[in-house]
Amino acid sequence: MSGAFSQRKVLITGGLGFIGANLARRLVALGARVTLVDSLIPEYGGNLFNIADIEDRVRVNISDVRDTHSMKYLVQGQDVLFNLAGQTSHMDSMQDPFTDLDINARAQLAILETCRHHNPGIKVVFASTRQFYGKPDYLPVDEKHLLRPVDVNGINKMAGEWYHILYNNVYGIHACALRLTNSYGPCMRVKDARQTFLGIWVRLLVEGKPFEVWGGEQLRDFTYIDDVVDALLQAAANETANGKVYNLGGDRVVSLAQLAELTVAANGGGAFTLREFPADRKRIDIGDYYADDRLIRAELGWAPRIGLEEGLARTLAYYREHLAHYL
Repeated sequence: MSGAFSQRKVLITGGLGFIGANLARRLVALGARVTLVDSLIPEYGGNLFNIADIEDRVRVNISDVRDTHSMKYLVQGQDVLFNLAGQTSHMDSMQDPFTDLDINARAQLAILETCRHHNPGIKVVFASTRQFYGKPDYLPVDEKHLLRPVDVNGINKMAGEWYHILYNNVYGIHACALRLTNSYGPCMRVKDARQTFLGIWVRLLVEGKPFEVWGGEQLRDFTYIDDVVDALLQAAANETANGKVYNLGGDRVVSLAQLAELTVAANGGGAFTLREFPADRKRIDIGDYYADDRLIRAELGWAPRIGLEEGLARTLAYYREHLAHYL
């Protein structure tokens, strides 16, 4: 891996966000020439503080992936595109479905068309989601499970993913997709639940306040950001991944109540309360979910390295030092 990205030109959409910034930091260390694209729309998670330690070693372009003229300029000459830009809030997608459609489906198609016409040799790795499996028929969920989205966000993200696979299969644009589960770690959004509920828990604990756990019995798996970055890099560097979709998982399965206890323990104290699931959330909740990630382990050699306790401890330590930059 150490030589796979040296002097390679890499473009990251959503590059000032949680995953994009952590990926950029790793790529800079590997010697890549990195360009970050981000709209910095307040609701979508981009934050210039995320790259404060590497800002002099990356190029930043403040642009929206819906701007086809900008993307036409940006994709030219790039070796790898990590396509991470997206609208992630399930509730926002239900309240404003057309914006979600524009960002998660139409813009993805436009990016791929731009690559087809202006840089057909580029490698594209798409950050997809486990969300569109819907309520699982069986556990753990493998890549052959029926796709059955329960909200607008899931439908549009599913379309965005399959545009990538289609363009790989039909036009030879080397593309693959990683179906991410609950990703967490430093730089994640903590001021609201648009990205992950765990961010709210972390913020409240650092502020010395109790947090709420909705339901509590639901089973989930969680992937620490360093492991997400590992998977993205391995997918980009390995031609075996072309045309494939891979599930990511975590080091174990826990209930939300167990996760709350682990988070409090990692913080050295704190409090939470269990409450009923709100009705508007219950309608789109998928119940238990955890991934069967044997395919990416077998084909790309990926496996999570950071255990849940260590990941939570690192995350809390980061926000104890930097919380003011995320509020």
